Amino acid sequence: MIGIGFQTKQAALANLKDMTQDAHPIAADEYRGRMQKAQAYMRAQNIDALYLNAGTNLKYFTGLSWSASERLVGAILPAQGDVCFIAPFFELGTISDYQIIKGKVYAWQEEQSPYQLLGHALTELGLPDSATLAIDESTAFFTVDGIQKENSALKIMNGQCVTGHCRMHKSDNELALIQRAMDMTLAVQKAAASILHEGITTTEVEAFIEQAHKKVGATGSYFCIVLFGKATSFPHGVKEPQTLKKGDVVLIDTGCKLHGYLSDITRTYVFGEATDYQRAIWAHEKQAQLHAFNAAHIGANCGDVDYAARTYLAEQNLGPDYQLPGCPHRTGHGIGLDIHELPYLVKDNPQPLAPGMCFSNEPMLVVPDQFGIRLEDHFYITESGPKWFTEPSHSIDDPFGLEK
Repeated sequence: MIGIGFQTKQAALANLKDMTQDAHPIAADEYRGRMQKAQAYMRAQNIDALYLNAGTNLKYFTGLSWSASERLVGAILPAQGDVCFIAPFFELGTISDYQIIKGKVYAWQEEQSPYQLLGHALTELGLPDSATLAIDESTAFFTVDGIQKENSALKIMNGQCVTGHCRMHKSDNELALIQRAMDMTLAVQKAAASILHEGITTTEVEAFIEQAHKKVGATGSYFCIVLFGKATSFPHGVKEPQTLKKGDVVLIDTGCKLHGYLSDITRTYVFGEATDYQRAIWAHEKQAQLHAFNAAHIGANCGDVDYAARTYLAEQNLGPDYQLPGCPHRTGHGIGLDIHELPYLVKDNPQPLAPGMCFSNEPMLVVPDQFGIRLEDHFYITESGPKWFTEPSHSIDDPFGLEK
C-alpha cells in the first residue's frame, strides 16, 4: 500500500499549498476571437443570430458568469455586428460589474415579457421577423417556448452546431487552465489516499477532499465520489456511506474548478492486500485505458477510441459491448467549462479527432456485487497524437508511482 494510509489529516493538509497563483483567466481578446469564430460559422450556415442563455455558453463567448434561473439573462450574438445582452432591469448594476465584453443591455421590468424584448432586440439588430435564431442547447424549454410564442415567425434551431463547433477545440490558454486544475486534483487524490485508515467513513474522506481542494487554491470540490468495497461496483455511488475495512477496493472520483475550467480524476486501489482477481481486473482496466489512448490520433474518430478499449476488454472475456462484468458506459467525455461536454468517446460516434479536443479516458470495469475499477485520466489531441494531462495510475500497489 505505497502512498496509502501513512499520515494524519493535519499532516496531509500541511503538505498542500496554493497552486493557483500564476494561473491566469481567459482575457477579453480571446472572448472576442471566440465570437468572431462563431459569427463566421453562422454566416456560412445561414444562421442570423445565436441566443446564449445564462450558463457556460454565455461565459464561453462573452466572459459573463451568470447562473440560469426563471428570469431571462442572456446574450444575442448576431452573425454580423456586436453582441448585446438581455437582463432584468434590477440586475443592471450587477450585470455591468460582471461583464468582460461590454455591449448594449436590453433591460426588462418584472411585469414585462423578456421574450418580446428579445424580438425587439433582433429587430434593432436589423434582422427580419423570419430570421433564423439558433438557441443555446442548454436553454430551458420554457424559455425556448416563450421565445417562439412571442416571435412566431422566427425560425428556431438548436444552437449546439455553433457552440460545439467552437467549444470542442481548446486554445492553449484553456489547456493551461485545465492542466493546472488537473494538477491540483491529483495532489488532492494523493493526499486523500494518505489519510485512509480502517474505520474511516466515505463521508469523512469527502470532507477532507473538500478541505484539500481549498488548500490547493480552489473554492472546494466541484464534485466528489468516495466509495468503498461493493459500493465501487456502482459507477456513481450508493445512497449510504461506507466504513473502510481491510481488503476493500477504494474508488475516489473528484475534481475542482479553476477560472471556470474543470478537473476530473479517478483513482482506484485496494486498502490492504489485493486479491489475485482484483489485481487482474485492475490490470485489464489499465490496459483498456492505454488501448483507448493509443487509438486517439488524427485520422481516427471518437467511436474508434471507444472501440479500441472495448475490443481489448472483449478479448479478456469482459463484456462484450456494455455487458457485465465489463465496461457499462462510454470510454470518455469532453471536458472544459462543463464536466461533461462535446465530444464523447462512445460507440459509433463519427466525430473526427482534431487538435485541442480534450477527453476523459475511463473505460470503467464493473464486477456486479463485488467491486468496480475506474482509472480516469484526461488527454488532449495534438497534431502528433494524444497527450496526457495526468499520467495514468502506476500500479495497484503504488497507484501514484511514488516508488516507480
